Amino acid sequence: MSEADARPWPSELKLKKSDRRLEVTFDDGKSFSLDAEYLRVESPSAEVQGHGAGNKTTVAGKRHVTIEALEPVGNYAVRIIFGDGHDSGLFTWETLYRLGRDHDEIWADYIAALTDKGLTRD
Repeated sequence: MSEADARPWPSELKLKKSDRRLEVTFDDGKSFSLDAEYLRVESPSAEVQGHGAGNKTTVAGKRHVTIEALEPVGNYAVRIIFGDGHDSGLFTWETLYRLGRDHDEIWADYIAALTDKGLTRD
C-alpha cells in the first residue's frame, strides 16, 4: 500500500450548528467531534499559523464562535466559514484527522499559550 493509500479519508462530515461542532468520521473507523472554538484557534490559515516555523498566533476570545458553513475544496479539504468572518483556512483531511487524534495535547498547548500571554478564551 502506498503512503497516499494509507491517508485517512473522511466518510462523513456533519455540521452540528446548534452545538457549534463539526463531526468527522474517517474510513479507518475513527470519529472526532471538533468544537468550533478549537477549529478556529487552530485554523491552518496564515493568519493563525504564520508564514514560517515559530510564527503561530495565539488567537484569543473565540469561546463562542460559530461555524456558519462548510465549503468543499476539491477532493482534499474543506473551508470552514466561521461566525466571526474567518474563512481563509483550508482544512485538509490530514489536518482534520490530526486535530482529532491529537486534540488533548493541542488544546493543552493552546490553553498554556493563552495563560502565558495573559489572554482569555472570552
